[in-house]
Amino acid sequence: MAAARAVDTDVLVVGAGPVGLMLAGELRRGGAETVVVDRREGPTTESRASTLHARTMEILDSRGLLDALGDPPNEPRGHFGGIPLDLTLPGPWPGQWKVPQTRTEELLAEWASGLGADLRRRHELRAVRVAADAVEAVVAGPGGHPLRVRARYAVGCDGEDSTLRRLTGAEFPGRAPVRELLRADVAGIEVPDRRFQRLPGGMAVAARRSDGVTRVMVHAFGAVAGDRAGDVDFTEVAQAWKQVTGEDISAGAPLWVNSFGDAHGQLVRYREGRVLFAGDAAHRQMPIGGQALNLGLQDAVNLGWKLAAQVRGGAPEGLLDTYHTERHAVGRRVLGNIRAQALLLLGGPGTEPTRALLRELIRDRPEVREHLAGMISGLDIRYGDHLRLPHTDLLTPEGTSSTTELLRTGGRGLLLDLADDPGLRAGAAPWADRVVTVTARPGGPQGPLGDAGGVLVRPDGYVAWTGDGAAEAADALRAWFGEAR
Repeated sequence: MAAARAVDTDVLVVGAGPVGLMLAGELRRGGAETVVVDRREGPTTESRASTLHARTMEILDSRGLLDALGDPPNEPRGHFGGIPLDLTLPGPWPGQWKVPQTRTEELLAEWASGLGADLRRRHELRAVRVAADAVEAVVAGPGGHPLRVRARYAVGCDGEDSTLRRLTGAEFPGRAPVRELLRADVAGIEVPDRRFQRLPGGMAVAARRSDGVTRVMVHAFGAVAGDRAGDVDFTEVAQAWKQVTGEDISAGAPLWVNSFGDAHGQLVRYREGRVLFAGDAAHRQMPIGGQALNLGLQDAVNLGWKLAAQVRGGAPEGLLDTYHTERHAVGRRVLGNIRAQALLLLGGPGTEPTRALLRELIRDRPEVREHLAGMISGLDIRYGDHLRLPHTDLLTPEGTSSTTELLRTGGRGLLLDLADDPGLRAGAAPWADRVVTVTARPGGPQGPLGDAGGVLVRPDGYVAWTGDGAAEAADALRAWFGEAR
């Protein structure tokens, strides 16, 4: 047997789905050497998650990635547990945007690879050992040829059945699925479009695409989640569809069939020393309304700059631990709202009074609609006192720009000098390798930036500090970006 090949890197990312690829790009922006391994031969060919929410669109724009997506379909209307909900909130990307996961993965793979991430397909993680100063992994490459990877940190982005999580024994409490939704993409059928239609026997969804393929989703009230060793068979989908709607789709050609249940779980710790987790490897939830994908992508953006700073050296003490502190709380909240939606969506006739009340509140109470829309879109996420920096038009010495464009800083933070203060700029100069300073003023009303003289923004787009004066700014720079150099 040939000797195992070996590679050394800063970070080993396990999983090349959207979350792993997003993380790889973020790590490379921050200067961390990154190897990504995935057992699949290439990006997914299945439609799977296809919804990007407003906060994710902001992030993609701040990385300069939106132009490559072209003009994806936009739908202002979403839902909460099958109850129609207008997701429109202030900002340039209201509502939800439909991008097939195949395209999302393709885009992020090109981006991460272009930044220098070492992406290795057909490489499956087999063993891992966590040492005091490194993580040592054994990976089976094409043909079973072993590869030994030594990394300073490893991150599991390998889905709800995470191999890295299993190999490290990370504590992952939760609940097995009780109910499930069957779904399929089917060619050659003619059924009416349905949007979470509740019928006496169950709930049905049908949406015909421009290519003639229809996505169907169905749940028969009272049906329990199956104990599945493999994929669901289309025959089961067709039988459930006929039971609920009375329509026969069995002659259609299934292009993709699966099921997803209302299981939920969350890691006790997103970080265990040199091993971290993001996306579905960190939290398991029913993928209602696209929240699972968006939650995972935002995990990656929160983690990437912090982990890159850690491996570069000079990161402030405790910075990497804020990944768990911040994102575990966000994940817990999202899992809670998804569990509520699952009850509303898959519950039988007994849920109708609750659904009627919520429908009335959404219709008659704008603050209820805005609260739910903010929760689903991710625009209301905050980390303690740290809110996201809203998209704002700005005037700079170079011309018109925006907060989103200015965050294209190559992994660095952003300090906005809104008072044209030479002292502020001079005080920030020792952090120029980690923070870009820009003199700017709002292009319109002061709006969300308030009347502060300076605003310090983390690379993930959240405000670290607002205030006046070089001394205050220096304290904030030190707290989030380490000591001056």
